[in-house]
Amino acid sequence: MKSKKILIIRFSSIGDIVLTTPVIRCLKLQQPDTEIHFLTKKAFKGILEHNPYIHKIHTIEKEVKEISSILKKENFDFVIDLHNNIRSMQIKRALGKPSSSFKKLNFKKWLLVNFKINTLPETHIVDRYLQTVEQLGIKNDLQGLDYFIPQQDEVNMASLPKFLQSGYIGFVIGAKHFTKQLPIEKIVSICEKLNSPIILLGGKEDEKKANDIIAHLSTITSQLVYNACGKYNLNQSASLIKQATKIISHDTGLMHIAAAFKNEVISVWGNTVPDFGFGPYLPDKKSRIVEVKGLSCRPCSKIGYNKCPKGHFKCMMLIDENEFN
Repeated sequence: MKSKKILIIRFSSIGDIVLTTPVIRCLKLQQPDTEIHFLTKKAFKGILEHNPYIHKIHTIEKEVKEISSILKKENFDFVIDLHNNIRSMQIKRALGKPSSSFKKLNFKKWLLVNFKINTLPETHIVDRYLQTVEQLGIKNDLQGLDYFIPQQDEVNMASLPKFLQSGYIGFVIGAKHFTKQLPIEKIVSICEKLNSPIILLGGKEDEKKANDIIAHLSTITSQLVYNACGKYNLNQSASLIKQATKIISHDTGLMHIAAAFKNEVISVWGNTVPDFGFGPYLPDKKSRIVEVKGLSCRPCSKIGYNKCPKGHFKCMMLIDENEFN
């Protein structure tokens, strides 16, 4: 039987790309002769470049014309479109190969956001991604997500402050949108109640917020909290997550990386809801959702806002800080 060459498309972002990894693994392990290529944005190449199941990664900066001629020369047998937007449609049209596309269910999401009518299936997005390869005979192996850290980015516990070396909780304090993030005073209260060594995780953009959190902690608790925001690259942050005893996270990419390492994950949901299908993907249910149910304004968006549209921000202000122990 002739081996297949398959192109998987997902342009962004961190969490969404991590959520495609079961498709990659199942496809390669269940059809070992398949040569898997992946198309993404250049900024996200690092998430996949150490994945042993991928033969080659193709990237674009912005436009599909940057890569169309190169992809045509690859002569793929099949295209798996896990993004399903204008750019991915342009790629499929240019290649003219058989394809299968992820169904985004945008109308159902619109109904939930605008009329609070929930017709979405109780199916995680990973399982919906996997539906795109069912026609190829691929089944879910129930092994969850993958994230591969290169050896040079593994963080040695001995390099961390001494109070963290016997174990710590990782707290992902950032998110792309304000309405997905707990207010500083809430994070401070949670840290005080945890009474445990804590690493605050996030990007450079979260560094000031982390410093503000530590500044508002009691003297005793502040000595147990370390600001790692902006000090480590993505793979190194993944290593810190991997070694944590537990992860507390907003709905963000690092939450999905935590799920890939089978951490205990407590995820916090503000203006968005897990019903969209993006909760921590842990087949063994080693996760907990913290959210304020019953708000008539929630969800107010399938993504997020820079401020609460209603002005009260109840979806985060009413979160119970006692739910994180």
